[in-house]
Amino acid sequence: MTDVTNLIDGYIAAWNETDADARAKKIAEVFSEQIEYTDPLASVRGHEELGALIAGAQAQFAGLTFRLAGAPDAHHDVVRFTWELAAGDAEALVVGFDVALIAPDGRIGAVAGFLDKVPAM
Repeated sequence: MTDVTNLIDGYIAAWNETDADARAKKIAEVFSEQIEYTDPLASVRGHEELGALIAGAQAQFAGLTFRLAGAPDAHHDVVRFTWELAAGDAEALVVGFDVALIAPDGRIGAVAGFLDKVPAM
């Protein structure tokens, strides 16, 4: 489970990295080249599109960071985990649940994301 935990820690780190070059490096480390990421608000493929999506989320939620809400749960090449988006230790503004498929190279090859809590508009 340690490898999965490290992989998901890297996933969260990629979403929190604000420097574009460092984020691109983290994305290449954690996600396969043909990563397919889909959630209710986006569907992207590849490192560049994922990087742009992350940059957009950071712009929309400036000052907030992602954190894991509990340990990842994994079997075979599938891992599920809950994350929160919040300011420091404050109550989470957004809560999501992601399912990631681990590619043969050990990186994340696909993500299906779900939003459990979103701010009222």
